[in-house]
Amino acid sequence: MNKDEKLGITKDKLLRAAMSLMEETDDPLSVTSRQIADRAGVKASMINYCFGSREELLHKTFEKEYLHFLDKENVKGIVDSDMTPKDKLKKLHFIVSKCLIENYNFTKVITSFVLFRRDLSEPSFSSGLVSMHYKGRKTDEECRLIAYELSTMMQLMIYRKDEIKKGFGIDLDDDEVLRNVISMRVDLLLGGE
Repeated sequence: MNKDEKLGITKDKLLRAAMSLMEETDDPLSVTSRQIADRAGVKASMINYCFGSREELLHKTFEKEYLHFLDKENVKGIVDSDMTPKDKLKKLHFIVSKCLIENYNFTKVITSFVLFRRDLSEPSFSSGLVSMHYKGRKTDEECRLIAYELSTMMQLMIYRKDEIKKGFGIDLDDDEVLRNVISMRVDLLLGGE
């Protein structure tokens, strides 16, 4: 077995260990690198070697679950539909938000990584739809910034969903309320066109 194959096996072990620990815990912020490495049967230093940090490992673990979730939700059908870009954004952000709510342990752990350390040079899934909505009336950079604001604000709102329910009486666990909040956010950012 060559070095790349061994590295791939180690990464897979770490991803599976992180997933199982996140599913088992009531306090996701308490899951340590050492616990993940012990569960995977590797040295803790392999987390940084393979992923750069514990947070990035947990983000990659969530992405794997997220892609599985999106497959179930017929995202391709929405993207390929004849809906307006704005309506597609609303539907897709609802699906992503539901995934974040259903995987709340991950949401608690990855939010700071997504908000502060995610590579902004890579466009989000929303930026293309924002560009389609504006049809050249905004620059690519402006469209990417609007998409970033839309996704990060939703991520932050879901992260603080319990406080939002307590402080504002808005229950983001309720699908209809969540749809309305997403619709309001998209309309605010993209205008009422």
